[in-house]
Formats: sequence, structure tokens, C-alpha cells
Amino acid sequence: MSDTDTNTDTHSGSDGLRTPIVAVLGHVDHGKTSLLDTIRGSAVTQGESGAITQHIGATAVPLDVISDIAGRLVDPDDFDLPGLLFIDTPGHHSFSTLRSRGGALADIAILVIDVNDGFQPQTIEALDILKRTQTPFVVAANKIDTVPGWKSRESGPIQTSLDAQNDRTRSRVDEQLYSLIGELSDNDISSDMYWQVRNFQRNAGVVPLSALTGEGVPDLLTVLMGLSQRYMKEAMEINTAGPGAGTVLEVTEERGFGTTLDVVLYDGTIRTDDTIVIGAKNNPIVTEVRALLQPRALAEIRTEKQFEQVEEVVAAAGVKIAAPELDNAIAGAPVRVVRDQDVAEVTAAVEAELADITVETDEQGVVVKADTLGSLEAIANALQEAEVPIVRAEVGDVAPRDVAVASTAEEAQHEVILAFNVEIHSDANERAEEQNIEIFRNEVIYQLVEEYEEFVTEIERAQQDTVLENIMHPCSFRILEDHVFRQSNPAVVGIEILSGTLYRNSPIAAFEGNNPERVGVLKGIQSQGEDLDKARAGERVSVSIDGPTVGRQIDEGDELWTELPEKHAKILEQELREDIPADERETLSRYLDKRRKVDPFWGK
Repeated sequence: MSDTDTNTDTHSGSDGLRTPIVAVLGHVDHGKTSLLDTIRGSAVTQGESGAITQHIGATAVPLDVISDIAGRLVDPDDFDLPGLLFIDTPGHHSFSTLRSRGGALADIAILVIDVNDGFQPQTIEALDILKRTQTPFVVAANKIDTVPGWKSRESGPIQTSLDAQNDRTRSRVDEQLYSLIGELSDNDISSDMYWQVRNFQRNAGVVPLSALTGEGVPDLLTVLMGLSQRYMKEAMEINTAGPGAGTVLEVTEERGFGTTLDVVLYDGTIRTDDTIVIGAKNNPIVTEVRALLQPRALAEIRTEKQFEQVEEVVAAAGVKIAAPELDNAIAGAPVRVVRDQDVAEVTAAVEAELADITVETDEQGVVVKADTLGSLEAIANALQEAEVPIVRAEVGDVAPRDVAVASTAEEAQHEVILAFNVEIHSDANERAEEQNIEIFRNEVIYQLVEEYEEFVTEIERAQQDTVLENIMHPCSFRILEDHVFRQSNPAVVGIEILSGTLYRNSPIAAFEGNNPERVGVLKGIQSQGEDLDKARAGERVSVSIDGPTVGRQIDEGDELWTELPEKHAKILEQELREDIPADERETLSRYLDKRRKVDPFWGK
């Protein structure tokens, strides 16, 4: 929500109600963009030329146009708010980027879910972000027209369409919708069909609709207006003439203007020649507005001259700002207009807001690069939940210095760069390959974290395999009767492995009571004339043992053991128990029982 307290100009201006800002989230291909296109298209169709306003990164749909689309569902006389401002770029990216002091910039969100697919990984991720930012939302149960047997009533209220369906189709629809409500409940969200909800602060309203046919879109707009009017009216009160406050949506190059900022203004007014303070990579930028750019009327937007200059923009709105020295500005950073305040005071406020987004780092960990401050914060939260430490977190493309930082990691699983929605400089790529630094790049946060976790699992498995290869394994075996092939230097005998795994070059012991007495070292294993490195429980093989003489230190029928060093026994019991076969675990337990009868703390 907007931080009106710190941005109110007490010397001039008048109070007014700004337009609520609406964001659209959901899983890929569930219809976010289609829904936005349908709302825009309906607005253009219903409104006269110029009735809806195309902003930078946003579309404003005024109340009278919403009333025309919604028909009898919305009576303009019931509302004070001027309409709705839809953020044009749907998804987590824009939602995470759009932030104001204390949380999400969007006042309300639409969570789009395909009624056929139900919950998908990005649905859960979107829900987590909405819950974390405490943003109220409406569930758009999309693609209702794809239910078998559905008869469409284009652009009408959903109840009209539902009433037109036969019993079988209606039953299918209800089944899918209530399955969706069940999935929301599984994710700790209480919800119901919007017309059944009595308290929207406790329950999320589910609006069945089709972005393709427009059915249910009137209902969605009605719910959004109703929620905004009832619960957000006070938060929408701003000093329209006060100093503007907004968030950088994107830093772009514009022909004739150089580096520009696409900004969503959520408070006050911004004017040409205003001094502004912008969050940046190093210190905040203090500069002057040279031009404010807005798209031309919708009918002309495809012409070459895409923008027109305006003298001022009042919240809530999207605007392109042209000003000097914007190169270090970052998406997701605050923008503040300096009017009657002191520049140092506003700069301090911007720094404080940036400090709220600062990611906590450790002495060791992974390097994280993201396209915006909001994305950086979202990834940091996801990594924190996965207990992954971060050594460095910044907005921007992956550069050679990031590789240099990653190369100082003390552990292999931290020699990594996680890159979210950014480019990798070619020289950074080359250096990463030279220094064996892994770079994971993805445009979906949960997939980026998953890829890294799989990488760590592989490293741990490889490390465990190395440990297992270099550690003594428990084994007991019996010398077979009538299978003495040589008595000594070395003794060669036939054996049966009772339990565990027998390896070449293992020390061999015989237990006298509970004390192991070393009898020699097993030098070789053979089966049918073939040399083996190891043999498993149940196998019969011939072995050569350096040290003992058959008939003196060992004899036919004796049970012998691999002698385990205490350190190896401890590692096997405490760290690798689940990684060795069941018979080895049983052999280890028997070996430890014997040793601990003499010394209760042996191998602990």
C-alpha cells in the first residue's frame, strides 16, 4: 500500500481518491495476459474514444467504463473510487518489482488459475508471495468455457452462463470449482464462490470466468471495485498535489531521450522540472525531470510517434520519466519528488526504503543476481526457506566480478551464481568455465532454487560415494572346511561371506571373547580364477591372507571379521548408516555390540 504519511505536502494541494492498483499473477499459460487483453478490449469496446487511458506499464479503466462492462452489477452511484489501474505486465516479476514502503505496491491482486490444471508450482509460488506481502486477492477460475458441454454466453455475467448449462455440464463445472476451493484450503486459504462470501477479509472470492469469451469478466470487475470501495477507500486517499512517490518498473533506453524510467506513481503528482530522488546501485540519484512521457491515444499507439509529452502526472498512473544520469537506477527502487522538503531528507527516506529491501548475507554462500530489487528480495526469501546462505546479492547482469566472488567459496556447493531473469556477460561466462563456477539461470524462482538444490544433492552424493569408497566396510566370513589351498605366506582358503561386504587389502581379525585380535591382511579375492575387488554376503570365494598360518592363528570353520578402525565405525553408524546395505548395518551392529561390551563408548 502507499506510504502517504511520508509523502504528503502540507503546504499545498488537495485530497483526492486515487485509482486502486491491480496486479495479475498465476502459473504460466493459465491466461493472465489473455485476461488483461479481454479487460482492455472490453473497455475499448464499451467506452468512447479516449475513455480508457493507456499508461506506461498500466491501463486505467474508469468507473463509468467498468459500469458499462459490468451492466447491472455495478451502479456508478455506489462508488467513490475513480476506477481501476491494471498493471499491464502480469506475473511474479512485475508484482515483486512493484513495491512501496512496507510491502507490495499493488493494492489488490487477481490470482488466475486454470480450472482444468488446478494448482501448479507457480500458483503456489504466487500464493506464497501474496500471503507474505498480505495483499488481498480474488481468484479468477479461468477457462470455464473449456468444460465439456459448455454453452457460452459471451461477455455476460457468469450466473447467466451457469443458468444456461444442462445438469451434466453444471455438475462438471461445480466439481472443478470445488476441487479448486479444496486446493486453496490445502494451502491455508479459506475461499468460496464470490456470491457466497460474506466476509472478504477472511475468505477469498472465486470468480468463474473465461478470458476467451469474456464470460465472468463483469463479475471480476464488480468484485474488484466492491473490495476496493469497501476495504481500501481510506488507503486510496492521497494529496493529489503533493510530491509524487512511485516505484521504478523498468529502466529502458528511449530514442531521443537516452536512459528513461518506467515508473508507477502511487501518490501525489510529478511535474516537468521537478527534482527527484531515485534508488540506485550505489548511492541514490538526485536529478531533474526533463520530460514526462505518456502513450498517445489507443487508436494511435501503433504509429511511430508512440509517446507524447505531458506537463504533469497525478497518481495512480504509469509514466515514463526522462532525466539526466539515470544509468545506475534499478527496477524496484523508489522514486520520490522533492518539492518543499530538503533534498537530504528525501534522500535519507529513499536510503531507508532501500535498506528495508537489503538481503542479509553470510561470510560463505552463493552469489545471487536478479533483474529487480523485488525479485532479489523474493529469491532471498526462497533461499532462506531452503536454508541456502547468500554471500552476495545484487541487481544486474552477471559480470566477471561475480565469478571472482563465487570462486572464493570454501565449499563446492557455494561455487555458484544464481541468475534470475538477467543476462550473463560473455567474459563472465568464459571466466566461470575456466574456474569451474556453475551459473544457474532461470526466469522462474522456484525452478532456479530447485535446480540449485539438485546440484547440491549431486555434490553430496559424490562426496558420500568418495567417503564410502575410502572407508572400511563391516564384514564377517567363515573359512570353509576342506578348502585350505595353502597354509601360509600367504594363507589361501575358501570362504563363505556371512554378512556385509569384503574388500581387498582389509585388515582381518578374530574375536577372542569381545576383543578382536588381528590375524593379518586380506590381500586378494578370487572367484573361478577371476580377481575381484570385493565380494558380497552369500558369495563363496577364495582369499589370500598375509600373516596367519592355517592350523595356528586361523583354522577351518573359524569366523573372521574385517577389523574396523574406531573412526570408520563412528562415521558408518552416525553418518552413513542409511547409505549401506541392510546386511552391512546388521554386521556393524554386531561388531559394535562386541566392542562396546569391553568399552561402552567405543565408536561414539
